[in-house]
Amino acid sequence: MSTRRNLMLGGMASLGLLAGGGGLARAQAAPVRLRMTWWGTKERADRTMKVSALYSQLHPNVSVDSENMGWSDYWPKLATQVVGRNAPDLIQMDYRYLFEYARRGVLLPLDSHVPGTLQISDWDPKFVDVGKAAGKLYGVNFGANSPSMMFNRTVLEQSGLPLPTPDLTWDAYAKLGAEITRKANRADFYGLSDAGQQEPILEIFLRQKGKLLYAPDDKLGFATADMEEWFGYWDRLRKSKACVPAEVQALYQNSLETSPLTLGKAAIDFAHSNQLVAMQKLNRDRVTMTMVPTIAPDAPPGQYLKPSQLLSVYGRSPRAEEAVKLLNFYVTDPRAGEILGVERGVPIANAQREVIKKGMDESSKELVAYIDMVSTRVGPVPPPPPKGAGEIANILKRTNEEIGFGRLSPRDGARRFVNEANDVLERG
Repeated sequence: MSTRRNLMLGGMASLGLLAGGGGLARAQAAPVRLRMTWWGTKERADRTMKVSALYSQLHPNVSVDSENMGWSDYWPKLATQVVGRNAPDLIQMDYRYLFEYARRGVLLPLDSHVPGTLQISDWDPKFVDVGKAAGKLYGVNFGANSPSMMFNRTVLEQSGLPLPTPDLTWDAYAKLGAEITRKANRADFYGLSDAGQQEPILEIFLRQKGKLLYAPDDKLGFATADMEEWFGYWDRLRKSKACVPAEVQALYQNSLETSPLTLGKAAIDFAHSNQLVAMQKLNRDRVTMTMVPTIAPDAPPGQYLKPSQLLSVYGRSPRAEEAVKLLNFYVTDPRAGEILGVERGVPIANAQREVIKKGMDESSKELVAYIDMVSTRVGPVPPPPPKGAGEIANILKRTNEEIGFGRLSPRDGARRFVNEANDVLERG
């Protein structure tokens, strides 16, 4: 009788514990398996997986499967997954593609999760708004970022050449490249990479001329003459041996590992500022950075602060609420910030910024100082790229390569590029 009564009381106590959300309920929480995808170097992969492992340690019922690849492979695979309705729950997104994926209904609107699960209501609005499309929030900013000129400081100092400064003009940049090539006097080594194919640098050049890469009406914001000037500039640099020849630049596959700087083929290249940490890890010589050259010291600012990447949730995810929780951990939790550092840019959340200041290495300190400096010299964020912007970036790369190999003149290349870009935009 007493044994039966004790069993009944024990069962009721267990039910009460479950209903009250006690330790047993937590231990028996339903397992959740999330998938997260991103592009980047091994350095980024290591940091990202450490954060996910920490999150799983704090939430034992949650496991996170990682999908990591290079930039060039990332977008075709994501597109295939989207078509198959099998995209990962958490998707690292680029500002260029955010609007296209949002317009197609691929991404989950996050507004209803703020300020509940997603604790970003205290962020500066300008860092939140870059993740919006048509007034809705589809991506959360990983960190402040801007393009930069990265250079092998060791090579320049050994050559006795002045280090590039924020006021360096494009004309002076060309002369510096030729001088580095001459003084280095090494086979297959040049002063500069060939950035004629890099869309972010072209955009800065156009903004310095008071123009845009894309106008607010989703049309081109420049003329054929501007492209002829751009392609012609890099054609002259190749012919003067200030920059690498086409066969060397063709080795570049949109990754730091294949940058002419990392391959030991050039002393200067362009990359986004958040990539300094990874770039330094890949290079034995000291790598540092400054702003992209300008047309003239008094030219309009070409650079702007953009999100290094954004983190989005797949619109069809059956685990959307759990995915948003993990997203929030990545972008707001100090423990995540300490692991990520500034590899994805300077964090937006105050708590993360404060914790990373305590253990920054030299590259991280330089990155923070660079963003502080650039912040006083930038212009407004441009209109969101139109649908097809990614395809146009590929056309730019292909056209610049054909000019480099002598198959097109800068004039013919400019005409063809503008015609093909317009065709893409007209298809919508």
